[in-house]
Amino acid sequence: LLAGAVHPLGLLCLFVCLFSALRPGEDLVDEFGGLHSLIKWNRNMLTDSGGFQMVSLLDLAEITEQGVTFQSPVDGSPMLLTPERSIQIQNKLGADIMMALDDVVASTTPSRERVEEAMHRTIRWIDRCMSAHSRQERQNLFAIVQGGLDAELRATCLRELIRRDLPGYAVGGLSGGEEKSKFWKVVDQCTSALPENKPRYLMGVGYPLDLVVCVALGIDMFDCVYPTRTGRFGIALVPEGTLSVKAKHCKEDMRPIDPECSCFVCQNHSRAHLHALFKVDSAASVLISYHNIAYLMRLMKSMRDALDKGEFPSFVQGFMSRQFPAGDYPDWSVNALKAAGIDLL
Repeated sequence: LLAGAVHPLGLLCLFVCLFSALRPGEDLVDEFGGLHSLIKWNRNMLTDSGGFQMVSLLDLAEITEQGVTFQSPVDGSPMLLTPERSIQIQNKLGADIMMALDDVVASTTPSRERVEEAMHRTIRWIDRCMSAHSRQERQNLFAIVQGGLDAELRATCLRELIRRDLPGYAVGGLSGGEEKSKFWKVVDQCTSALPENKPRYLMGVGYPLDLVVCVALGIDMFDCVYPTRTGRFGIALVPEGTLSVKAKHCKEDMRPIDPECSCFVCQNHSRAHLHALFKVDSAASVLISYHNIAYLMRLMKSMRDALDKGEFPSFVQGFMSRQFPAGDYPDWSVNALKAAGIDLL
């Protein structure tokens, strides 16, 4: 999907991977006036730090106090990414929000010693990122709270990062296969401690249920590949959950994916058409991905509107009743929402 395609959907912030800098290179992007100018994007933009590659490319990576060394995804050559180098690249890309380089470990890592090491290194690296940041008047540096599923380590990281008074904060190191009962408690701990007047960003989370629960807990921003990744497999997001357009029952179904949706796909393509198209043309994956992004944009807007009107609890109850018409809500979501002051039962 091109940036111009998703712009009409009301996307407020475009997430760009740091490694976009490898092609055509951050110096050339800087000469073009930054990524906003290069891709003609006139809204907010966020660049990642490259830290996630520590997890996703762990077999190819070596982490030291200096930084992380891994193989270039372009030509396989060794690359050393330090906090200073990450910020230098992001400064040249020109995004509105830059993420600090952190030491990322999977949430299911059994070694508390490794999680503690990563948390303390993340704190040391934020100071290096802050020192390297050369465009503070134009770009906002966000810190990332680490500490795994350990409340004590999270508390230490929160205290140190808040003391540095940054423009915004992210909650990292989650959505890696941990139990949902542990996931929401970490989110709740972080949002309860982070400043209310600064953005709170939950990284790597995008399931509709997770979005609703985590907004209730105090999260403001999200990113996730879920809407496009699931779209590539023919799965569309609908108010009742998901719809597989590959399923046999869609073969002769002339309804749109979601009759309530006003996106281009739902206004111009039936389930039957997408069912047939999916078998022969990758365009079907693009169309479903587009719809999925439109669905999540509408969901987020509905939550903002409900919050503005003071009607968020009733919105959540309505959302949950459509997702779980039999009332079989996941226990973790019931407990999380109760902690946020919303009763389902």
